[in-house]
Amino acid sequence: MANSGPFDIVVLGGGSGGYACALRAAELGKSVALVERDKLGGTCLNRGCIPTKALLHAAEVADQTREAATFGVKATFEGIDVAGVNAYKDKIVSTTVKGLTGLIKSKGITVVEGDGRLTGPTTVQVTGSGGETTTLEGAHIVLATGSVPKSLPGLDIDGERVISSDHALVLEHVPASVVVLGGGVIGVEFASVWRSFGAEVTIVEALPHLLPLEEETSSKRLERAFRKRGIKYELGVKFQGVKPTQGGVSVTLDNGKTIDAELLLVAVGRGPVSEGIGLTEVGVETERGFVKVDEFCRTNVPTISAVGDLIPTPQLAHVGFAEGILVAERLGGLTPPAIDYDGVPRITYSDPEVAAVGITTKVAAERGYEINEVTYDLAGNPKSKILGTQGEVKVIAAVDGPVLGIHMVGARVGELITEGQLIYNWEALPAEVAQLIHPHPTQSEAVGEAHLALAGKPLHVHG
Repeated sequence: MANSGPFDIVVLGGGSGGYACALRAAELGKSVALVERDKLGGTCLNRGCIPTKALLHAAEVADQTREAATFGVKATFEGIDVAGVNAYKDKIVSTTVKGLTGLIKSKGITVVEGDGRLTGPTTVQVTGSGGETTTLEGAHIVLATGSVPKSLPGLDIDGERVISSDHALVLEHVPASVVVLGGGVIGVEFASVWRSFGAEVTIVEALPHLLPLEEETSSKRLERAFRKRGIKYELGVKFQGVKPTQGGVSVTLDNGKTIDAELLLVAVGRGPVSEGIGLTEVGVETERGFVKVDEFCRTNVPTISAVGDLIPTPQLAHVGFAEGILVAERLGGLTPPAIDYDGVPRITYSDPEVAAVGITTKVAAERGYEINEVTYDLAGNPKSKILGTQGEVKVIAAVDGPVLGIHMVGARVGELITEGQLIYNWEALPAEVAQLIHPHPTQSEAVGEAHLALAGKPLHVHG
C-alpha cells in the first residue's frame, strides 16, 4: 500500500458516492483510503446505469433498423447478436472502469481491495480475498456501501428462471418471453430493451400506473406508447406466486390471471448493503436497513457519515455523487449547502424516455400550492416529427410564482431535462423563461412553448 495511514478519511465503497467523495477530498488536500471489494465504479458503472444504457442504445439501433424504410433508407433487420451486444456493453464498462481507476490512482488515493467493516468509530477492518486482514485508521469514515436488488418474501431468485437485474445484464440470449415484476425505472427499462430485441413482455405493477412516482400524465403517456409497442402490463395487481414449468415459469397474480413465460425478472427495487458492515457494533442508527443521516449526511456517530443508496434518499448515481462531494467539502472545512432532492433530475431511458425535475401536481397539492399547468404536445414540434417520436412537455408553476415541476415524455428528453433543472433550481418564473430564445428546429422549443403558454402568450399551444 502506498500509504498505510492513519488517514484523514476512510471511504467504505468505491461506487458513485464513495469515489466522488474520495476524489473531492483528495482535491482538498485530505489523505484518503478507498475500500472496495469488487471493481471501482460500483453498481452504476458495473451493473447499473452504464451497461443498461448501452443495452438501451443497442435496442434503439434495432428499432431504427426495423423502421428504416420510414425514412427512405433500405436496410434489413436480421436479428440480435447477443454476444456482440454484450461485447459492446462490456467494452464501454471496462474502458470507463479503467479510466476511473487511473484517475483515482493519479490523485494519490490509497485503494484497498477487500471486504470492509467498522470495528470502531474511526477504524475499518478490511478482509482481502485470501483471508488476510488490514486495519485502517481514519479521522472520519464515510460509508458508501450501496445497494443490491431486492426480492419479495418467499420469492427466491435462482439466477436461471427467476432473475434480478444483475442476471439480466449477462444473459447470453434474447428470452422469448418475460414477465417483469415491478413497473419502476428498472422494470420499465428492461421491458423496453427486451421488446426491441423481439421478446414478448408483460409488466406486473402493484400500483395503478407504470413509473408510479412520476407525474400521472407522464405514466399514462408511457403506458399508451408501450401498448402501441406490444408491451403488455397488469396494473394495480399483486404477484401471488411462481412455479417452474417445462418452458420456464408460470406466474400467478392476485386477480386470478396466470402468465407463462421463459423468465421472471424481479425488479421490485433495491435494498441497502448495511448487513455485516459493523453498524450495530459501533452504534450507527438505522431504519429499515438504511443508515439514518441529517441533511448533511451525518450519522449519529460524529466520526461517521453515509452517502448514496445506503441512506434513504433517491437511489440515483448522481445523487450519490452529489452526497459524496457534499461530505468531502464539509470535512474539508467548506460550508456546502444541503441538497434539494426535488431539484435532482430523474430519467427513465425507455422508448419513449420519461424525464422530470421538481414536484408533481399531486405533491404540489399536498404542499398547499395553487398551480397553473400547461402541457405542450410534441406533435407540434418539428424536430420531434423528424425523429418520429410522440410525447409531451408538462410544466407546473405556482400561481404568480416560480416553476415547480417539469415533466417530459418522448425520444431524447433525458438530454432536455437539464434545462428544466436550471429552471427549477433557479426558481425561474414562467415569464422569465418565455423571454429566452430556443434554437429552431430543436426539441428544446417545446420547453420554450410551454413556458410561453404559462406566461399567457401561447404561440403554438392549443388552449
